[in-house]
Amino acid sequence: MIVVTGATGHVGNALVRHLISGGQAVCALVLPDDDLRPLAGLDVDIVYGDVTDLASLESAFAGADIVFHLAGIVTIMPGMEKVLQRVNVGGVRNVAAACRAAGVRRLVYTSSVHAIAEPPPGTAIDESQPFDPDRVLGDYARSKARATLLLLEEVGKGGLDAVICCPTGIIGPGDYGISNVGQLILDFASGHLKSYVSGAYDFVDVRDVARGLSLAAEKGLKGRHYVLSGAQVQVLELMRELEKDIGHPAPTYRIPSAIARAAGVLASVYYRLLRRRPVFTAYSIDVLRSNSQVSSARARQELGFNSRPWQESIRDHVEWFRAQGILPGRG
Repeated sequence: MIVVTGATGHVGNALVRHLISGGQAVCALVLPDDDLRPLAGLDVDIVYGDVTDLASLESAFAGADIVFHLAGIVTIMPGMEKVLQRVNVGGVRNVAAACRAAGVRRLVYTSSVHAIAEPPPGTAIDESQPFDPDRVLGDYARSKARATLLLLEEVGKGGLDAVICCPTGIIGPGDYGISNVGQLILDFASGHLKSYVSGAYDFVDVRDVARGLSLAAEKGLKGRHYVLSGAQVQVLELMRELEKDIGHPAPTYRIPSAIARAAGVLASVYYRLLRRRPVFTAYSIDVLRSNSQVSSARARQELGFNSRPWQESIRDHVEWFRAQGILPGRG
């Protein structure tokens, strides 16, 4: 049996589908108030639990051969350090303990490329750089770096076999919870996006990440981590691709990064007051200006990982929104 935490998330539901298509028996660990639409119609057992509740994990993991740990909080908002520490870091501590207690053969943890210390521009981000919470951007990245270091420490103690995967920016269909990129697509389609900022980011398809996680469970080396990346995409390239896929003109006004960052500080307050998913904050501007040259050479060589063209992923993301009635069809 395979257990997937965070099974209703963007990567989680893609992974569940991938595993089921391969004939695997899957148990999805979900929160009591989770939206179960991502798992509707799938041949999957549902168990309720919480990564901050060790007892619920020990019960869920009983009899499991492999655990994929994806549950956690992903955010570009500031002021989230305490909850990120409790869920992202404390959750890994509990998952590791529950896996050890249940005799789970292998744990595959989904960390993040942002947990890796950023090298100078011109040097690709890969597995040669350390996990260092003091050398990453923002509370989310710090929580993932701390969680990853904690897991590596647990592996070093013995009695736990774990492999770590570090994906870049996730795009592609199955975005039930409306990710940050998904919100960008929706804002573009609504005509609310009037400008853009220079910068770039590495995007990888959610389906390729799901396959990469499965390959890590099968072929990954104990205690080793693998970067799962796709392609570095300039913001203007992304805007032009959305113009083609959605049919609305791309914004032509470029906001200087310094001004955009200052506005991002105020935007965080705006999004929090309106309870809307943010499209940009000061943190997201910093990320777009940071080093986004990423290499997944190790995953390609050792796991057989590969990624599809990012344009295909964005197109499928848009078409999935259309199929769900979230975006109107083409006129």
